[in-house]
Amino acid sequence: MSVDAGEQAALIETVVTTTGSDGVVNCAAMGVRWGEEQLVFWPFNSTRTLANLRFRGEAVVHLTDDVLLFVQAALGHPRPPMRPANAIAGSVIEEVNSWREVVVSEITPTDGATARSRVRARVVAAGTGTRQPHGLCRARHAAVEASIFASRLKWLGGERVLGELARLQELVDKTGGPCERAAMAYVCGYVAERA
Repeated sequence: MSVDAGEQAALIETVVTTTGSDGVVNCAAMGVRWGEEQLVFWPFNSTRTLANLRFRGEAVVHLTDDVLLFVQAALGHPRPPMRPANAIAGSVIEEVNSWREVVVSEITPTDGATARSRVRARVVAAGTGTRQPHGLCRARHAAVEASIFASRLKWLGGERVLGELARLQELVDKTGGPCERAAMAYVCGYVAERA
């Protein structure tokens, strides 16, 4: 019996690539309910990701432990090396742990103040990337959490976000390597420009 990705599966932080009507590939950090046959995610209504999904109806969802790529996808516009997907007209990031190519089966607006839509997508292909997983690292997770706080700066306010960044910086300082420190510096620079 397969688990319904929309209700019970873990929410996994991923990097999603979509392609717009102009042919430009967008990379976005996205929490995804991860199932074997179906993925569910909730992009904000104003994002390029949702516009691209409405236009093309396809995406590639990547698992990566490259925290700098994730942070850049959450807060900026990274252009990592990519290659064409196998089963859809999309792009696979070359240096990831694995990926799933998906076709949208349903997009529905959600109720409430979140201004998001729920996207259900069917897995049509999957693959393993060139990057080997490095295991758990507290600093990596701290930088991911910091990027999520930074992406919500306008809703949470500068004081709260700066407080959270200070707390998370301690974990990065204590347990991080060069990649985690670079990711946290990227987040702090993003917030400093906007707070």
